[in-house]
Amino acid sequence: MSALDPAVEVGAKLALLREYLVKHGAAAIRLRGSDWFAWITAGGSNAVLHTTDTGVAEVLVTQDEAAILTDEIEAARLREEEVPAGFSFHVSPWAQVELRERYVLGLSGDGLVLSDRPHGEEQPLANGLRQRRMVLLESEQMRYRQLGREAAEAMTATLRRARPEWTEYELAAAGAAELWRRGIHPALVLAAGERRLPLYRHPTPSHERIGSRAMLVFCARRHGLYANLTRFVSFAGVGGSAPQDQAALMEVEATGLATVVPGKSLSAVYHAFAAAYNHADRQSAMDEHHQGGITGYLAREIIATASTATELETGMAFAFNPSFAGLKMEDTFLLGPQGLDNLTLDPQWPAVTVHGRQRPLWLEIN
Repeated sequence: MSALDPAVEVGAKLALLREYLVKHGAAAIRLRGSDWFAWITAGGSNAVLHTTDTGVAEVLVTQDEAAILTDEIEAARLREEEVPAGFSFHVSPWAQVELRERYVLGLSGDGLVLSDRPHGEEQPLANGLRQRRMVLLESEQMRYRQLGREAAEAMTATLRRARPEWTEYELAAAGAAELWRRGIHPALVLAAGERRLPLYRHPTPSHERIGSRAMLVFCARRHGLYANLTRFVSFAGVGGSAPQDQAALMEVEATGLATVVPGKSLSAVYHAFAAAYNHADRQSAMDEHHQGGITGYLAREIIATASTATELETGMAFAFNPSFAGLKMEDTFLLGPQGLDNLTLDPQWPAVTVHGRQRPLWLEIN
């Protein structure tokens, strides 16, 4: 059986959860969130309505059982399309939700139940388990690489077609369509044109025309993993940003990325960014937007702050987004044995080498 076989991945994760049960003297773990569901099922989805962080099924793990808890509406599709081997199903009538709780009680008795989204007397998962989730297995990394490459290609395809007369909504819609075409969920698409670009760090799209320049941002999700990236386009020979500003921001980013090494803390990266902004004489920019952090089964698993002591490990993914007003750098990186590997690099996008790493320029369309 290959290490890339979903059954192998599921088996390793169930073994981890069962060790966790023993360590904490618990009888069961209930995973309700779409992030944890994707993790434990090797990329499956319990999402139907994408505006909630829980879905139409949950996972119950005991020492002897790994069950998908759902209703009759969803069971067949989940079994056939989302959930790999290694799980049983407990299916309740949609109008009798109390049967699910009876089933959980029957397996857990009076024992402690832990959950990512605890209800009632359930207790939350400890941070140590989330740390293990953020260290991605080989099979997860392979899914991530493919996602990152295709999300970057979707970005390139969108901005090559963009026109100054488009509205921000049209730009966002084109980006979302390119993602959906590749089987990627556009969990977040931000778009800003000429006027709004320097005003807002998180510009949700509007009816305004984009004009001479635009920014497009993706948080692109597939198999539960997020590829995060930002790109810019300018039209009719109008320069994108002042060359000195872009060069300064690339140096800020390079300083932060150089700190992402195993054994360092996430707060060390934050302090490196702070020092770089100070060196660029842009101290206020640090307060105008967070710098990103660890990514994976959430767009940001943990955001870097001055006090985030999370230890960095090989196998973690990162998406940092240093910015000045109207200008931002963002890609998704995987920390491997040789350092950071850019998962959202598209060789077809214009780039410049910064401290040995290819970084995106503005796409100029005449």
